[in-house]
Amino acid sequence: MPSILIKNGRVIDPSSNTDTVADVLIEDGRISGVAPGLSRAGAETIDAGGMIVAPGFIDMHVHLREPGFEHAETIESGSRAAAAGGFTSICCMPNTKPVNDCATVTSYIVERARKYAVVNVFPIGAITKGSAGEELSAIGTMKAFGAVAISDDGQPVTNSRVMRRAMEFARSYDIPVIDHCEDPSLSAGGDMNEGPHAVRWGLRGIPAVSEDVMVARDLLLAQVTGARCHIAHISTRNAMAMMAHARRQGLAVSCEASPHHFSLSEDDMAAYDSSYKMKPPLRSACDVTAIVDGIASGVVDAIATDHAPHAGSEKMQEFERCPFGIIGLETAIGLALDGLVATGKISLNRMVALFTTGPERVMRLGKGTLAPGADGDVTIFSADAPWTYDVNQSFSRSRNSPFHGRGFRGGPTATIVAGQVVWRRS
Repeated sequence: MPSILIKNGRVIDPSSNTDTVADVLIEDGRISGVAPGLSRAGAETIDAGGMIVAPGFIDMHVHLREPGFEHAETIESGSRAAAAGGFTSICCMPNTKPVNDCATVTSYIVERARKYAVVNVFPIGAITKGSAGEELSAIGTMKAFGAVAISDDGQPVTNSRVMRRAMEFARSYDIPVIDHCEDPSLSAGGDMNEGPHAVRWGLRGIPAVSEDVMVARDLLLAQVTGARCHIAHISTRNAMAMMAHARRQGLAVSCEASPHHFSLSEDDMAAYDSSYKMKPPLRSACDVTAIVDGIASGVVDAIATDHAPHAGSEKMQEFERCPFGIIGLETAIGLALDGLVATGKISLNRMVALFTTGPERVMRLGKGTLAPGADGDVTIFSADAPWTYDVNQSFSRSRNSPFHGRGFRGGPTATIVAGQVVWRRS
């Protein structure tokens, strides 16, 4: 395996509190050294002058759709989109067909990723069989075959007894429970955030309280069980306030924010444009402010895209009939730089931590560091180079993004996985 020498970049590694201009040497697929003035005969040299060199970015919430929905995404296409977005590791949700609720499906995903993925792929197993919310899945065997967490994702576990048992099992196996917090009895039939826009457009609303009550329940269950509970794509100010309180109480809980939830509010929606239909929905401007404040204050542990591809034929239906979700792997860094760093809400170091040590602390993948001997996963990005996102050039099989045509200042320039350059901006 050829060596790679990354020269003259600003190396930011939150795992070691590093922020300095230095070189990074990768040999035999692993980090060999980080220091100024490194050299290695025969190494492929990458000049990263004026750019940021960071540990490989991790996205802990991705939908790859395989098996079962390959028309929307595959492990290969999703991994290429991840590489183009600067991610070296992604965790894929279990809402496939069949659902990833047993070792057979888990091992299938692991094998397919080994053959076709250009980034590291870590499967997340279902909490319940078929994600039906009634009977626990084979959590132990899924972990043995590669599952790194459990979640029913878009199908919230409404039965509190089942969720308590799931947390108890997860604690015994030392894996996190990731929950999509929604009370379907409150949100049923909703298409967008409950508020004046929904009334004006004649669409059914999804109230913020449908998320809030489930966050409250999960935090209480986490307190009872001692489980590592992770709240996915947090989107409301009350949920954020509850998370902050739980953290102050020392609970082993964590949460993630998605780029669309800190970059857009319901005020930004184009009427009946399905590219803006997602769950949780885009909330009010006050909720967006609360999410940004939670990121800045350290309550939010990670930025996760909730990359949710859907075929054009599915998204081109009437707003009420089309599925929830947008793609987001290739725009995440640009949105974080624009919405959080350029506005002065957080530092560049904090942003890198939200993509590296933050998700690593939750998922424990053995990633997110440039320490000598670590896997040679590196993300190189610019903090100010202008570029425009063209969804039609996406590596994803789907095109459901509200950010088509948007200009960014700063974004990924190269992605290295296990000492191999898997993507480079042309």
